[in-house]
Amino acid sequence: MKHLSPAPQTNQMFATLPNAEWQRWLPKFEPVDMLLGQGSNFLTKSSSMPTSHQRAPHGALPPMWPGFLMGQAEQPVRVLLIDDDPHMSRVIANELLGDLRINLLGQGGSVREGRRLISQNEFDVMLVDLNLGDGTGFDLVEYMKTVRPMAEAIIISAMEDEQHAMHAFELGATGYLVKNSWFGNFPQAVLQVVNGGASISPSLARRLLNKFEQPQNNVQTLQENKNNEKLSEREKQVLKLVASGHTSPEIGSRLIISGQTVNTHIKQIYRKLNVRTRAQAVSFAANHGLF
Repeated sequence: MKHLSPAPQTNQMFATLPNAEWQRWLPKFEPVDMLLGQGSNFLTKSSSMPTSHQRAPHGALPPMWPGFLMGQAEQPVRVLLIDDDPHMSRVIANELLGDLRINLLGQGGSVREGRRLISQNEFDVMLVDLNLGDGTGFDLVEYMKTVRPMAEAIIISAMEDEQHAMHAFELGATGYLVKNSWFGNFPQAVLQVVNGGASISPSLARRLLNKFEQPQNNVQTLQENKNNEKLSEREKQVLKLVASGHTSPEIGSRLIISGQTVNTHIKQIYRKLNVRTRAQAVSFAANHGLF
């Protein structure tokens, strides 16, 4: 078997460093929990291993991360994390804190805490779990887009289905990551969306691509049904509360119905008004005197 020797420049670099110094650059391995908390152990390079997002000698970033991209050590990407699973939140936070290009501003575990963090912080990207105890990540994406319209949102979900992903994108999210699936890492996802890209779990992205190959037979039907149905009184009540900025659970409490029933009404409103987001529904209703 032929053995490959290190590149000459690598030998030269190590030759000029004292033993204690060059040993610091060697990769060390330690057992850690798997990325998405599956309970197994695997080997990963420790934080002392120089990577494209960790400091090189003399405190400078290696040249692998271009200076024209957002996410530099002197001006990191500002991130909020909203997840009600303590273990998952800890795993994600540890990854983000280990990357010099990212500044984790705050964490929350509910829609209420998320709304507070959104309103109190200037940030660039929000990572949010889809299912929260007092609502959904969709509620926070909608709220974020009204308060911080320039910020990016990435949904983290256990559900790998096209409908949830498409709804997230319709609300303005630019990322959808499926738990327990491979997608790289969380810092990579944050940096992708903040620099104009999108971050989608590969398996889900493939399924979304397959949908575009199917014939779109319902486009004409949607146009023909536009505005033919009137909103019920209950749907008007729901829409008025949506316009006031209330989440689905809050609307349910006011109308003494479940949050799931509220979401059903909202879906009917979308269908009848031929819109895709709460903001579009409110705008259409205001412009057509439906309140």
